[in-house]
Amino acid sequence: MLANLLEASHLTPLDALPQTAAEHAGAAGFTDLRIYVADVRRQHLHLLPGPYDAAPDTERHIRIEGTAAGWAYQHGRLTSAAPQEASGAGWWVPLVDGTERLGMLRVRSAHDDARAREDVDRLAALLALLIGGKRTSSDTLARLTRTEPMNIGAEMAWNLMPPRTYADGRVVVSASMEMAYRISGDVYEYAVDGPLLHLTIFDAMGHDTAAGLCGALALGTCRSARRRGAGLAAKGEAVEEALIEQYHHRRYVTGILATLDTRTGVLSWVNRGHHPPVIIRGNRWSSHLKCRPAHPMGTGLGLPSTVCREQMEPGDRIVLYTDGITEARRHGDEEFGLTRFTDFLIRHHADGLPVPETLRRLIQAVLDYHHGELQDDATVMMCEWLGPALEDTEPAATLAGLPSSDRSAAQEGDSRP
Repeated sequence: MLANLLEASHLTPLDALPQTAAEHAGAAGFTDLRIYVADVRRQHLHLLPGPYDAAPDTERHIRIEGTAAGWAYQHGRLTSAAPQEASGAGWWVPLVDGTERLGMLRVRSAHDDARAREDVDRLAALLALLIGGKRTSSDTLARLTRTEPMNIGAEMAWNLMPPRTYADGRVVVSASMEMAYRISGDVYEYAVDGPLLHLTIFDAMGHDTAAGLCGALALGTCRSARRRGAGLAAKGEAVEEALIEQYHHRRYVTGILATLDTRTGVLSWVNRGHHPPVIIRGNRWSSHLKCRPAHPMGTGLGLPSTVCREQMEPGDRIVLYTDGITEARRHGDEEFGLTRFTDFLIRHHADGLPVPETLRRLIQAVLDYHHGELQDDATVMMCEWLGPALEDTEPAATLAGLPSSDRSAAQEGDSRP
């Protein structure tokens, strides 16, 4: 099944993937195969068009909150699908490309045992890789994962930024952003360079297309400087020079530029006129990291950049965010606030939720607090340092919410030999 599907995938457009996958899945006893992808806001799962075009609308669009498919998506677990008249077992299986949650696979199986679950896990993993590899060239997928049109800033930002989740044995990084369809100037980035993890968050002045262009210019310049070997302060200066050259002091960008050495847990960072990071330790307390800020990039005020350092402990979480998270307020009401923000992260992490799901719920809570309307971008990126050992991946897999055949079998009450 997997070999034939992989061979066929080279010349299979995304539109034809459901039909091709269904044809090859039959070799392992799988039928009624349906592929669902999550929308940009991660509120609904949408059915990829395929051989089931006669499916009712209730099966084409499934809410993530309050459904079996949504529960499986939130927790990264293989879950039984609703019983049907046909014989065999039905499952919801997460589609995860690396550590990025793309959606869900629904399938029926002629067999209901550990081997069948292992096979369907592998099928889901391959389908996720294929979707991930084709999504940058597929307008079908782009339209399906949107519930409203994107502005120009959002089109640029989503194509510039890395996937929302990354994990290895040393770290778990996850980010979330709203307003998903009307992004102004927020952008984030993480990048792995051997033992070093680079973390960046920028907030460009304004709420127009120019703010989006500023954010894109800042991120591209920072990336270029970093790949030439520039340090933290030098990256900020490179961004400043590019902004001044382009906008002549009329536009500016605030931001945090940080590097975590995963061998030692030392976090180095520079503050360019931005909210300082928050560190959460042991689900007990949180604090702002303190570092003398330099001026926002693009203003040319001449304040020196100070590289500050913090020794992290295994399990510490560093949180970068923009003011849309904490400062936006409803008319006449108080801000969402830093205390509410950090308490939410601590409480949901203690509940054992995967990090991406915690941030998805955080953004939803911010939206609910403001009656679904934000006046500014709200972006958060969280990184947990697990320790220096790259080989011990189980804690990272759990935090990232990765599907596992072993964990899935346990969920179903199966004992594996």
